[in-house]
Amino acid sequence: MITSLIIALLIAIWIVLGLKANKANWGFWLTNVIDGWIRIYCRRFHRLEMSPIAIPSNGGAIIVANHASGVDPFVLIAATERPLHFLIAKEEYERFGLTWLFKMAGCIPVDRSGRVDKAFREVIRRINDGDVVALFPHGRIHLDHEEPYKIKPGLRKLAQKLSCPIYPARITGVRGAGDVFTGLMLPGKIRVEPLPVLNHEVFADPQIDQILGAQLLGRG
Repeated sequence: MITSLIIALLIAIWIVLGLKANKANWGFWLTNVIDGWIRIYCRRFHRLEMSPIAIPSNGGAIIVANHASGVDPFVLIAATERPLHFLIAKEEYERFGLTWLFKMAGCIPVDRSGRVDKAFREVIRRINDGDVVALFPHGRIHLDHEEPYKIKPGLRKLAQKLSCPIYPARITGVRGAGDVFTGLMLPGKIRVEPLPVLNHEVFADPQIDQILGAQLLGRG
């Protein structure tokens, strides 16, 4: 009986801590609690330093960043005050035991085998509905020294179909970069640096894939 009470008390404390740290309204109390836990984890465990990504309080937008490890989505969530809906590889979305969480967070699975039309249409729908979609346009974990610098053309195609702003950001200071799980487990000193906001019109330049890709990797 005492053990059960202690467990219940600890759970209640963690829920209160999560709600207190929560900044973005995901529309469901449990998702808001998890949002708060993510912010505590990034701030305390990874010593996150950042200038917040200054997305507007409403309206559709796209956030893009370099991708060094599995901690990156958490870092972007902690750097914003709106829910982020991530474009995520279908095989990761369907990972055993995690699909429920990805669904609750509104992630968008994409089939990297080449059948991306469904995910593409869903991203457009979400942004037109006023959501913020986040993605890693190099398409996978891609370290700063690796080539090519060029990002995938999907972001350019999205920008040309949408009139929303694109908010690039660069993530640095990740320990265990290059691996999904190592970066989650090793405490780092992570920094998020927002880059200049891009108007969708700049994506008419065919060189933007190379230019933005290099900037996200600290080569611009």
